[in-house]
Amino acid sequence: MRNALSFDVEEYFQVSNFEGVVPRDDWDSIPSRVVDSTQRILDLLARREVRATFFVLGWVAERHPDLVRTIHDAGHEIASHGMSHRLVYDLSPEEFRAEVERSRDLLAELSGEPVEGYRAPSFSITPRSRWALPILADAGYRYDSSVFPVAHPRYGWKGSDPYLHQREVGDGSSLIEFPPTTAPWLRSRLPAAGGAYLRLLPLGLIRRGFRASAKRGRPAILYLHPWEFDPEQPRLPAGRLTRIRHYGNLHRTESRLEKLLDEFEFTTVREVLEADAATRAA
Repeated sequence: MRNALSFDVEEYFQVSNFEGVVPRDDWDSIPSRVVDSTQRILDLLARREVRATFFVLGWVAERHPDLVRTIHDAGHEIASHGMSHRLVYDLSPEEFRAEVERSRDLLAELSGEPVEGYRAPSFSITPRSRWALPILADAGYRYDSSVFPVAHPRYGWKGSDPYLHQREVGDGSSLIEFPPTTAPWLRSRLPAAGGAYLRLLPLGLIRRGFRASAKRGRPAILYLHPWEFDPEQPRLPAGRLTRIRHYGNLHRTESRLEKLLDEFEFTTVREVLEADAATRAA
């Protein structure tokens, strides 16, 4: 079974953990590192002959349009990560619609292909921002990968379907939801989809989540960020826990991804969805 490999393309200083550390008004004055770190990923994927989905932040696409073209020309899928990296539940429905439509149009123009997928900054589609799902469907998105079926202070929708599924969002509309992979643990679920969980926790947890998905005949999905391939990035003056989450084991990211590439088969979200649809139709 093929699983989905994905990357959220954003600058290291744009992550939600640094919201109170780096003012948004300063973003344009900070030296960019996203092009070089993304190129490192592209080089790795080229060596391994693996394709992936890149959820590109509109802010990055506006400033580095050639990066979007480079990703697309290498055979990868371009999807949306919104425009501003503001959490969905901190936006009004009108602001959210403007963001997803603007990023959709921008990325489609740069890639020359329709943009089918969306992932919210910090997986911030939760029960209190469920109103975002029908907006995505109305804006023409085919799938979403924002609903993390775990409990977490910033994100999470505990009890949500943990596997790839079709989700009714109202008024007869639906979206394909591809939740970040989780591993069953007692009566709960543990995050097993990548990011800091891949860097800081035993790799066996990721394997457990992927194997649990395969056992049910469902694909899994892995996510990472370009800044996680950049151990030399500047250190920002954040709290101890934030520093651990963001900087912990950055030197392990590439080698751990390589191990997963050895063990599991990966491709783009789009291709996973096409394969799943064909299997169900057979």
